[in-house]
Amino acid sequence: MDLRKLKTLIDLVSDSNVSELEITEAEGKVRIVKGSNAVVQGYALAALPAEVAAAEAPALHAVKSPMVGTFYRSASPGAKSFVEVGDMVKAGDTICIIEAMKILNEIEAGKAGKVTQILCENGQAVEYGQSLLTIE
Repeated sequence: MDLRKLKTLIDLVSDSNVSELEITEAEGKVRIVKGSNAVVQGYALAALPAEVAAAEAPALHAVKSPMVGTFYRSASPGAKSFVEVGDMVKAGDTICIIEAMKILNEIEAGKAGKVTQILCENGQAVEYGQSLLTIE
């Protein structure tokens, strides 16, 4: 459950005549009790710190596939990859290739920064809008 949804639930309970609300979802259980210091009880506590850490982490830019095709990290088999994790890139640098209908489409970095993750394997089929890599 994301923090915005949790805050909305807390606001709804505090503004209503409901004194207690309990919701169970796949990721855990939330129990909100009005007039109690313990607002969240029983929620998967590991999920909350992870969400807070993600909110405080530097903004990551996900480079997404503009089409359905095959992801390639280099221009040809055996050639050096365009980027590796930790590389600094500038906006407009070629970072990978998506092959679609026998056409090789160079995908460029949308912003300058450090490559933090490469999310696809070389030769992997990718979908439209799928994240290929992240830049910090």
